[in-house]
Amino acid sequence: MNATNVLEDLKRRFPNEPEYHQAVEEVLSTIEEEYNKHPEFDKVNLIERLCIPDRVYQFRVTWVDDQGNVRTNMGYRVQHNNAIGPYKGGIRFHASVNLGILKFLAFEQTFKNSLTTLPMGGGKGGSDFSPRGKSNAEVMRFCQAFMLELWRHIGPETDVPAGDIGVGGREVGYMFGMYKKLSHEFTGTLTGKGIEFGGSLIRPEATGYGNIYFLQEMLKTRGLDLKGKVCLISGSGNVAQYTAEKVIELGGKVVTMSDSDGYIYDPDGIDREKLDYIMELKNLYRGRIREYAEKYGCKYVAGAKPWGEKADIALPSATQNELNGDHARQLVANGVIAVSEGANMPSTPEAIRVFQEAKILYAPGKAANAGGVSVSGLEMTQNSIKLGWSKEEVDERLKSIMKNIHEACVKYGTEADGYINYVKGANVAGFMKVAKAMMAQGIV
Repeated sequence: MNATNVLEDLKRRFPNEPEYHQAVEEVLSTIEEEYNKHPEFDKVNLIERLCIPDRVYQFRVTWVDDQGNVRTNMGYRVQHNNAIGPYKGGIRFHASVNLGILKFLAFEQTFKNSLTTLPMGGGKGGSDFSPRGKSNAEVMRFCQAFMLELWRHIGPETDVPAGDIGVGGREVGYMFGMYKKLSHEFTGTLTGKGIEFGGSLIRPEATGYGNIYFLQEMLKTRGLDLKGKVCLISGSGNVAQYTAEKVIELGGKVVTMSDSDGYIYDPDGIDREKLDYIMELKNLYRGRIREYAEKYGCKYVAGAKPWGEKADIALPSATQNELNGDHARQLVANGVIAVSEGANMPSTPEAIRVFQEAKILYAPGKAANAGGVSVSGLEMTQNSIKLGWSKEEVDERLKSIMKNIHEACVKYGTEADGYINYVKGANVAGFMKVAKAMMAQGIV
């Protein structure tokens, strides 16, 4: 395989999809050496088959707002690869959603799901609809209209969607209700459901908790722990909230959170009481993070990211490409020892190079944030056996999965000088499992 040639061909065939190209380039550049040890892969053009989605569904979603106006949005589902299990991946509702972003997310999801060791393929979906500023009734009508098309392409053994940015328990509930009505069956076709109707305990917390469990494993490789460490967190949605909760529980100090308007910096630390306020502000009132600064009298910086503040650990938990090369240089200069990604691909390629050249601990999202989809997989298992597990049982399984992912990264990513390249480790470990499954199943 020549990674450059493969990438150039993909750019020619699928122009104007920069996030997809970026995700493919990052994986190809790290697996090329391992791939070339297997000439049988090249013989069946495995790399191209792995880069291009199995299929893409694209459709119009028509819904009615509270004023009686008919509105239209685009809906998508990218079914990337099902070599090791049903397609599995979130649905994102955000104005920025387009096909290129969803293809990047589905591609990443394939390797992330492979790393969990659970039988799940990779997929992703969404719409350029934004729930922000919409009433509950409008969100419900949109979700029902979205599912009116999507339902025919998903199922418990086919494709199992979940939540993502803009899609929480409310949206999953509305979509599940419509799916149930259309399909005339009650199955675990969506994950992230309410506890009352087949959801799993720890699912809302899983991505944030899992990120911190992975971070703990990384810190152990240098004889460190979280106690007393100052942490920068970006975002203030589900992932950021539960990342902060676990950091606080383990004795770390969270000093920043953010949203698309700006970030807060609280030098006294965001404690349990303050985090409860953020959760209420964001989850119930859909408010803005600046209201925290007004309430607690701390610094608020509009239109900026929190990466210039001094800390020990950075936990990007908002969205893709939120941390660039300049931010990375600032973090390194300020003495950051570890970066662990709660979001999908939040660091640009330049930022990743800066972290790796500085030899700091750096965990890519496909490894560090795999806790969310891991517990989604555990939810699928509970739905299949028609049983629910306790909070403690799910949490123990999550810890075990994150520890196993870390071990796989160490196995494939440890370099000659002892530095662990977690990007390479995660990519090679995830890739090899999918590649071997594809080889075993023939050319299909």
